[in-house]
Amino acid sequence: MTAMARAENKSEAGGAAHVVAALAKALREQQGLTQTELGKKIGYTGSAISAMETCAQPASDDMLVKLEETVGAGLGVFDKARKWMLLEKYPVRFRGFAEIEAGAVTLSSYETLVVDGLFQTEAYARALIGGGYPPVSEQKREELVEARLARRKLFDRDPAPMIELILEESVLRRPFGSWDVQREQLRSLAEDAQRDNVCVQVLPLDRGLRGTYAGARGSMKLVVTKEHEHVVYLEIEDQGILVSDPPEVSQLAHRYAKIRAQALSPDDSLSLIERLAGEER
Repeated sequence: MTAMARAENKSEAGGAAHVVAALAKALREQQGLTQTELGKKIGYTGSAISAMETCAQPASDDMLVKLEETVGAGLGVFDKARKWMLLEKYPVRFRGFAEIEAGAVTLSSYETLVVDGLFQTEAYARALIGGGYPPVSEQKREELVEARLARRKLFDRDPAPMIELILEESVLRRPFGSWDVQREQLRSLAEDAQRDNVCVQVLPLDRGLRGTYAGARGSMKLVVTKEHEHVVYLEIEDQGILVSDPPEVSQLAHRYAKIRAQALSPDDSLSLIERLAGEER
């Protein structure tokens, strides 16, 4: 890790990272362990423990699990910290919505440029994040990939939420990383589309030729929370906007409903995804 990356991590580290760092150091010292000795116990170097304690490299999820097992003293704090540490790995603009998404009763997304992050494979996410601008360090890229993949827990949550996704057909045809990565992503998308609590639809490329096209204003995510609140999340050029005003939410929900009505049926959408996944390039 470069000095610049360490400095960046320290400046961006959130409250959970600092609490974990202070607690880990206190428990380590209480148990008479050096950084090197603790590192050996959990499979890390002494320098990695030092970086964690200074927030130059905040604890990974794996490190938190091992800290709980070795120096946690039965308190369960490192285990509880995993949720908050994960949230802090998301870009600042997305953190508020990430928590809302995790507790959603219904999640409805319309995406125009890339596969929705909830549905992304590891290779697709890594290619997408690694190829973005401004570029991020390798370590930051891996943290963002880890955080994005963790969102997939929503698929199997109990009780299961209802998840809808509408994708522009162009998303299915726009590769990231390689065509192999894209085909793997399409196969994964097809598998997710067949879950009982998931509906995936595709808005065809030629929709505009029919005279009406409701998707021109861009992507959106609509959520019904467990408190039965309705909110919409919009992301524009690294700016996250959370809309909760009922009249505005209603207008956006009506637009989403129109987009859904203009999309292919779930069965036809699945057939298209499977066909494109099988094409050789």
